[in-house]
Order: sequence, then structure tokens, then C-alpha cells
Amino acid sequence: MKLTGAQIVWECLQREGVEVVFGYPGGASLPIYDALHDYNIHHVLVRHEQGAAHMADGYARASGKVGVALATSGPGATNLVTGIATAMMDSVPVVFITAQVHSKLIGYDAFQEVDVTGITLPITKHNYLVTDVKDIAHTLREAFYIARTGRPGPVLVDITKDAQQNSIEYDPDSEPIHLRGYRPTALPVEDDIQKAVTMIHSAKRPVILAGHGVLQSGAMKEVLEFAERTQTPVAMTLLGISGFPASHPLNLGMMGMHGEAWVNHAIQDADLLLAFGMRFDDRVTGDVRRYATHARKIHIDIDPAEINKNVRVDLALVGDLSQTLEQILKHVKPGRHDEWLASINEMKGSSSVRDIQNLPDNGHLYAAHVINDLWNITKGNAVIVTDVGQNQMWTAQYYRQDNPSQFITSGGLGTMGFGLPAGIGAKFGQPDKEVWVICGDGGFQMTQAELATAAQEGIKVNIAILNNGYLGMVRQWQEFFYDRRYSATPMKSPDFIKIADAHGLTGMRVTTRADVETAIQTARETEGTVVIDFRVEKEDSVYPMVPTGSELKEMIRRPLPAAVAVNEAVKVEA
Repeated sequence: MKLTGAQIVWECLQREGVEVVFGYPGGASLPIYDALHDYNIHHVLVRHEQGAAHMADGYARASGKVGVALATSGPGATNLVTGIATAMMDSVPVVFITAQVHSKLIGYDAFQEVDVTGITLPITKHNYLVTDVKDIAHTLREAFYIARTGRPGPVLVDITKDAQQNSIEYDPDSEPIHLRGYRPTALPVEDDIQKAVTMIHSAKRPVILAGHGVLQSGAMKEVLEFAERTQTPVAMTLLGISGFPASHPLNLGMMGMHGEAWVNHAIQDADLLLAFGMRFDDRVTGDVRRYATHARKIHIDIDPAEINKNVRVDLALVGDLSQTLEQILKHVKPGRHDEWLASINEMKGSSSVRDIQNLPDNGHLYAAHVINDLWNITKGNAVIVTDVGQNQMWTAQYYRQDNPSQFITSGGLGTMGFGLPAGIGAKFGQPDKEVWVICGDGGFQMTQAELATAAQEGIKVNIAILNNGYLGMVRQWQEFFYDRRYSATPMKSPDFIKIADAHGLTGMRVTTRADVETAIQTARETEGTVVIDFRVEKEDSVYPMVPTGSELKEMIRRPLPAAVAVNEAVKVEA
């Protein structure tokens, strides 16, 4: 059949199983949008292309499928850049399709022309410029293949307007894709598997470091089996949260800058670290020169570029985590580390009682109270999407996840404004799930225009704004390291209730702990998207905190309230 390039775009998306596309039209992309009328793919009209990128990202993380975002040339394409970089840093499979000016105009500074492939080269797994209609179909097939295989990541396809408008006889290609030099399915050799098994059997104080790769590989079952068989405790990276059940007795909690104190101590005291699908990010390791110096290290990762990049390891197993653990589990014998686990429990001491228990009931509303109550009310079953900053860390600490792929956040890039659009995308990815967006007043305002998208789509997303009147995490650093000189961090916000009402949505304001449960329950029972403005303690901080460049054990902890401090002193004297 004879089709235009624009029609071929939708034919390809349909064949890839795409059900929803997030985008914003423009002059160069008009042929693609005109052709959409003939296809049964749902298009979500965003209010800013950055929102489209984050929605496609949230959709991909929640659904396990490839997300798709569509933008026009010039500013439409450049508005995607932050979202592309976010997906790249967190290894999320998204295909970005951008329209480009007519091929004869490229290089002449035509209206809304920009070299988007040049701009995005460092922040995509791969990208393409398509100038001939004959190349559209196989390029899109390759794009989806690259995005979803190996270490997932974003791929951009830039298509000129004439390639969209021209026609050819379209014959769908079903041959397997082979790309020269691209080997996404490598597995470790048996000799290395045996070396790993020997190291595992000889360890007395092992710790598993579970990263985002656990979820992306679908290795949750294998990690659980390995941990239980070897009685090895599991520490989570931020993006690894939900890859191992929070309620499991072997789950230590989150590691790193804002991780649990006992987790960081356990890592530093370990004699074997098993890094499963994580990349030893600086927020995880602290000072790498003093990172787990007594531990031998086994690193399993699908991307060879991550091996020895940040931390030197004793054994590298390059391959898919799930398949590699399957090989290891064939040889690993049951083991016990009762003494090691007992020592970790002893390390917890009084700090195993959450900081939330020590917050005084002084009539102020603390963010930790909000998150803890939300977790209790939803029974930990909601899909939680956060923005970036204090809200993100409090959520990671207090909303304990037992279900995979239900904690969605921007980790590597730390993108403020991610929460709301990613939450909308997550709802499309898991439409039957309860979705909560948790954000700060700063991050929410960066992409609050996407409330209009939620309203137009009629979807149900609940939004909890932890409103403290500051750019909270930056303010916290100013408090700790800049003598409380709060430069450019106090923030005046609009009336979020009126903002919600202006979009035809429901808004509520909460100022006391006593009203938190009622507000959450009302939001859950109200049709459509709901915005709750939680007026939380202004100068509260996330504890503990490992200052940048410090050793993991060098943590700033929450000062105990006077009454608690006296009781602790009495216990010490006793």
C-alpha cells in the first residue's frame, strides 16, 4: 500500500504496540498530526514539551513499555532536552520523535530549525536524522529496539517535513534487527561465575547493593531468592527502591547521602559488596577513597562502561542481571550470617525508631507525618511519583514500597518539575492503580501547567504539595554549610487551591496533623485530579545526611528534642 511518511510513522508505532503518545504539534509536525486521524493511538496534548518528555518517561517506568513523546522542530525539540537527559541518566526506554524543517533548508537557519541530533547526541542512547521517506520505517524499528534492549535508554528520531509528506509503497519489515557492533545480550563466562560463587561462600559480612537494574531486568525474584538462600542483607539505591520488598527482614533500607545510618555503617563494615544493577553514584558512595575499603566487590551490570568507572571492583560480571543471577543460583549453597545480621540490628539501636517518632507534637505539621500517614492510609499500595528535593528524600524514607515499579523519581539528573507530568504518564501506564504525586512547592510550580493536561484528559491523579515556602533542599544546604544565609531560597507561591479551581479541579489546604487523614481520604474518593496544599514545617531538614565528599559514616543526624535527649542520656548513664 502507498503511504506518506507521516502515515508510516503511525503504522510503525501501531506495530510496536504503542497505545499512547504525549506531544505538542507545530508547523513541521503537521503532516504527522494530520495522519493521526486515521489511527487508533491516543494522543495526550501536553502544555509544554518538557511535560511530554516526563510523561513518556513516567509511562515507561510504570508500564515497563517504551514511552513515546512527539514534538515539532526548533523550540519544540529543544524543550524536550531536560526530559531526554532525565531518561538517559536513569536508563529509561523512551523514543522521542521530532519534526524537522524541509531537508533542503537544513543548514540555512530556516524558521524553527535547530540541530536537535547534535544537541542531543550526549544525552541519548542513539539518535537519527531522517531525510528520506524510505528510511522512516526501519529507523523507527531500530529506535524501539535500541531503546528497550541492553541497558535501556532514550532514542531520538528527527524526521524532515518532506520525508513526512512524500509517499512510497509501504511493505512492513518483520526481519529481526541486527546492528553491527551492538551486543545487548552479553553474559558472563562460566569461570567468572565460579569465581563469584567462591567469593560469596567465603564472605562473613556480605551486603547486596540493589539498584535500578533490578527493576529493569525484572530480577526481583532472583534477588529475593539469592538474598534468602545466602542470608544476605539488601541495601537499596534511590532508584532501586521497590526492587526488594521493604517489609522483608533482609531489607536494610536506602543507602547513601540520605540513607539509613545503619545501612551506611553496614556497607563500610562489609567484607563483600554485591552490586546488582547499580553504578556506584557519588550520592551512594561518599568519598570513594574511603568507600568500603575492607570489602571485596562483585559488580553485575549490563553496561560494561559502568565497570570500574567510579569504584574499582574485584570481579565484574557483564550481562543481564536476571540471567546472571540465574547462573549464580545454580551453584550457590545456602548460607547463614546470623552474627552479621545481629551486629547490624545492634547498629540500628535507637535510630531504628524513625525520626518521625521524635518529632514534637507542637501543633506544626511535618512532611514526614504527611508521608507516613499517606503510606498508612494507602496501605503502601499506591504508585508514588515524586519531584526532586526534600520531598523526594522524605518519600523514599517514609513510604515503604513492597510492590515493584511503584516508586518513580528522577534520580541521576535530579530534575525539578518531574513529578506532576511523570505522575500523569504513570497513570496512563498503570490506569487501574492509585497514583500519588508528592512534590515541593518549588518543583510543582515548574510544571504546574500540566494540571490543564490532567483536566483535559479527565484522569485521576492525587497531588500532595509539601509546601514549606522554601526551595527546601537548597535551603537545607544553606542552613548546614552557609550559616543560614538564605539567598534566593525563600519562595512565595500562588494560592494552589485557586490554581486547582481554575482548572476545574478540586483543591484542599491542610495545616495540622489532625486534618491529614481526612484530606487524603477525601482526595481518594473525589473524582478527577485533586491538589492538596500541605503547609509543612518551614525549616525542617532531611536526616541523616552525609555531606558531599565525606565518608559514609560521617553523618549529620537530627538533633533530639530536649525531653528525648534527657531520656537518652539517662539510658546511657544506666
